[in-house]
Amino acid sequence: MSDKLFIFDTTLRDGEQSPGASMTREEKVRIARNLEKMGVDVIEAGFPIASVGDFEAVQAVANTIKESTICGLARALDKDIDRAGEALKGANSGRIHTFIATSPIHMERKLRMSPEQVVEQAVRAVKRARQFTDDVEFSAEDAGRSELDFLCRIFEAVIAAGATTLNVPDTVGYNLPQQFGETIRLLREKMTNADKAVFSVHCHNDLGLAVANSLTAVLNGARQVECTINGLGERAGNASLEEVVMAVKTRRDLFSCNVDHIDTTQIVPASRLVSGITGFAVQPNKAIVGANAFAHESGIHQDGVLKHRETYEIMRAEDVGWSANRMVMGKHSGRNAFKTRMQELGIEFDAEESLNEAFGRFKELADKKHEIYDEDLQSLASEATAEQMVNERYKLVSLKVCSETGETPEACITLAIDGEEHKLCAQGSGPVDATFKAIESLARSGTELQLYSVNNITSGTDSQGEVTVRLEKAGRIVNGQGADTDIVIASAKAYLNGINKVLIPEARLKPQGADV
Repeated sequence: MSDKLFIFDTTLRDGEQSPGASMTREEKVRIARNLEKMGVDVIEAGFPIASVGDFEAVQAVANTIKESTICGLARALDKDIDRAGEALKGANSGRIHTFIATSPIHMERKLRMSPEQVVEQAVRAVKRARQFTDDVEFSAEDAGRSELDFLCRIFEAVIAAGATTLNVPDTVGYNLPQQFGETIRLLREKMTNADKAVFSVHCHNDLGLAVANSLTAVLNGARQVECTINGLGERAGNASLEEVVMAVKTRRDLFSCNVDHIDTTQIVPASRLVSGITGFAVQPNKAIVGANAFAHESGIHQDGVLKHRETYEIMRAEDVGWSANRMVMGKHSGRNAFKTRMQELGIEFDAEESLNEAFGRFKELADKKHEIYDEDLQSLASEATAEQMVNERYKLVSLKVCSETGETPEACITLAIDGEEHKLCAQGSGPVDATFKAIESLARSGTELQLYSVNNITSGTDSQGEVTVRLEKAGRIVNGQGADTDIVIASAKAYLNGINKVLIPEARLKPQGADV
């Protein structure tokens, strides 16, 4: 059995299936570069058959990333597998991940297939995938509610057909840790060819047990964990990459495998990048990456930490990237320093024009606040990417807001619509509400606001405010992001970003993938 625990990140695929968490091709490449820098073994870049946009995103990641294996998801169908194979052609190391449901309820109610037909189709899919790559992963969807003997049967068959990784997903988050660990142990004991493949687990968090189930599976012989940054994913999410990695790293006394190949100092930067791109804020008390994860308010705790850190901290904040190489930049920083720091953060510019535009934004921000931190630079990059990926039909030209005690707030906004300026004033219950009403009166987007969220990017009263709005129109959900030292302007930017995204043809937006 391998001493190494393989980390399979599915942020770009399963993570993107969270409502409103759509990512552009460029954003997926940025996240993939960060994951590669972290040392992630396998990056599941998407579900190529789902849409043209997802195919192009998988293709772009496959053509860019050289160190990590790039994976494409495919149902056990010829067309899916062929599409995945095509998307992965440029990969230095490519994997096709094919799946079919194996639980009685799924086979009977969803697939309407007999167990014999399911096994036959699984074998056919693996054989077809082997025509494109020697690295084939097979998943038994809803394995957590499948019969053990049938899992043994189908897994033995797909190994014989050429599968090199077997994924045992708790698709609906139904299992308890002891039960799930026992499933892995019994599969490895009962299967005749269990030593011919790596056992993998993919756990969902419906009962809050995704990480616990994953770790118990590892203790029982699983050697790959499928997880996401910040635990992002379908419904309640997936097992959190940062929690799995740090649990194995911290409790070396219990685990017979290791994650020594993972650069854990990249965890916090990855968390912030994913949060900024998707608009899903990280809760302050989130393990490892939450703002309070290494904060101590209790006097007893503070006293203990000051005397000896390990009295109340089982990990060092520096080890997960909290204070790694924190460079403060300001208005006197030059273009080369800006470019170098952005590269260190994993942000590359495709053209000189893009660099110049981003540097211009940096200088504008530096005039508004004294110190600019890495978080500000990440936000600048996210905002620039968000604007590049859309056809900016609506652009903010100017905004004036009046908010006075005892008076109804009013916002007067000037927008460039298809290059032509239009101005309108509107009143609302507050300055942000008035701003949104003024924008909607001009844009007439017909969208419905589902979420409005504000987070400070750094500390201090001059911090940028990062605003996320979630808009819905005819069943389509998009996120809009905006950042500024003025929270009302940040709100206007976010709302306009969301409206511009609504105008993108649906094929370029997030596909609805499979919940493996």
